[in-house]
Amino acid sequence: MNRYSGAVLVLSGPSGAGKSSLINKIFSEIGDSYFSISTTTRSMREGEKEGVDYFFVSEEEFQQDIQEDLFLEYALVHGHHYGTSLKPVREALAEGKLVVFDIDVQGNTIINSRLGDITTSVFITPPTLSELHKRLLNRSTDSQKVINMRIANAKREIQRVSEYDYLIVNDDLDKAAELLKIIAIAARLKVPNDEINLFVQKWEDM
Repeated sequence: MNRYSGAVLVLSGPSGAGKSSLINKIFSEIGDSYFSISTTTRSMREGEKEGVDYFFVSEEEFQQDIQEDLFLEYALVHGHHYGTSLKPVREALAEGKLVVFDIDVQGNTIINSRLGDITTSVFITPPTLSELHKRLLNRSTDSQKVINMRIANAKREIQRVSEYDYLIVNDDLDKAAELLKIIAIAARLKVPNDEINLFVQKWEDM
């Protein structure tokens, strides 16, 4: 039973916490993995690529996918919809991969309700709210209105940290990356409930 099987690693945290930087830093070191690319109705930002950062669709297309039950989870964040398509996730899990999600607290709740027995969750945040505000200003990608919205959302998200298995305070990228790598490797060893039950049945067979 001590083998790698399909598992899920959920990463959440406010925009500006450094989640993408941490994922990029460790991804080649955590074994056979699949990074789940979300579908969104927001506009593409400068430097982003279709099918690499997100799948960009219209609100009409997104609503159609909801009606056809094609999402593992979806949520409305900062006025735009974000969702996780089911098919590639199922395929990656069947292949024994670690599926990594970068999603908000709403998405974490839904994934845990559906895949909780194979899910490990991590909340990533800067050390303080003021540091988060500074990072959002320095990256110069959002208007002041959007930054204010992100700050307000971060205040709500931080109240739900207790829903996560781990908390990483990203005040040193290298140290935070090392912690995340350890968690990711351990997450790949998580065994689904049906496999545990099967093991117990076999173990008790005399």
